[in-house]
Amino acid sequence: MTAPKISITQRGYDRLKETLHFLKTTRREQISENMGRAIEDGDLRESAAYDEARMEQSENEARIRELEDQLERAVIVAEDADSGAGLGAKVKVRSGKTERTFELVGTFEADVRAGKVSDASPIGQALMGAHPGERVQVPGPKGNMEFEVLEVTYE
Repeated sequence: MTAPKISITQRGYDRLKETLHFLKTTRREQISENMGRAIEDGDLRESAAYDEARMEQSENEARIRELEDQLERAVIVAEDADSGAGLGAKVKVRSGKTERTFELVGTFEADVRAGKVSDASPIGQALMGAHPGERVQVPGPKGNMEFEVLEVTYE
């Protein structure tokens, strides 16, 4: 069975590649140095430093495999302002007197604290395809929220 493709922006794809490069080069070297120091210190059967370095190595290699898989399945989505808000768009909205800006991203790029919402989230689904001047409804646990789309930009 083939794993599903992952929609991602070009910026998100580039960030994944940068992270993968860091883990394969700099981080592997750091872990290797930590292991070397632990080995030099003596008895490995009772070495907490060696055990910790082995655990770091295992976690690093697992993250490398995860990133390689994501990059292999990635489909870079073209940014097209004529089609309304899509992946990679920054969407400025107003709800009441409050204005916010959301960046629509793929699932693996989402970071709510940074204003990056997944296209699979309720807010992301409501904003996908929206144009300035439109109103969208976002279902929430306390009822629907309404946003007026003020601006859609791609950088």
